[in-house]
Amino acid sequence: MIKVMIADDQAMVRTGFSMIIGAQPDMEVVGEAADGVEAVDLARRVRPDVALMDIRMPRLDGLEALRLLAGPATPDPPKVVVVTTFDLDEYVHAALRNGACGFLLKDSGPALLVEAVRAAASGDSLISPSITVRLLAHLTPSLPGRGGDDQGLSPRELEVVKLTARGLTNAEIAAQLFISLGTVKTHLGSVQTKLGARNRVEIAAWAWERRLVG
Repeated sequence: MIKVMIADDQAMVRTGFSMIIGAQPDMEVVGEAADGVEAVDLARRVRPDVALMDIRMPRLDGLEALRLLAGPATPDPPKVVVVTTFDLDEYVHAALRNGACGFLLKDSGPALLVEAVRAAASGDSLISPSITVRLLAHLTPSLPGRGGDDQGLSPRELEVVKLTARGLTNAEIAAQLFISLGTVKTHLGSVQTKLGARNRVEIAAWAWERRLVG
């Protein structure tokens, strides 16, 4: 079981996340915190596998709590996924710099929340597709264009890559291509192997670098 802690100052958000996580057969909620100080203390006591952390919280904000729990000098840190209403670039950069394994917007939906928890637990990372697209779009002008080398990807895999780079979730890709969710996951697994990518963010970066999306 993946042990999950939830830190958010809104009781309704904690309840909603708890219901989503609790409904998964491989996850359990091991604690909830309403502010940053409580989150740090709780995480050190219950030692969750993954902590879902809001940014704007009383007493201690989520970014500082993240730094204390998962910063560079922290031994055996928990995996922390930042889940917030605010998608400011400065928050994204600070969260990733301080050790976050993911960055989601609260309106990303249950499927992406669960996917982010599983990714973090397995040592991977997941960033909200909309944020990924924006960051990569800012990055692209400074990258040299690379064309021609498709790394042996099939035409269908390239379609999946392009939709991933545009910020679509697995479910949205499945609907767009009229294929099953399992088939999308199979294609993405094959793409990761062929590209040597660790996650969908690196897949998207590969596509943007090669100007496969605009």
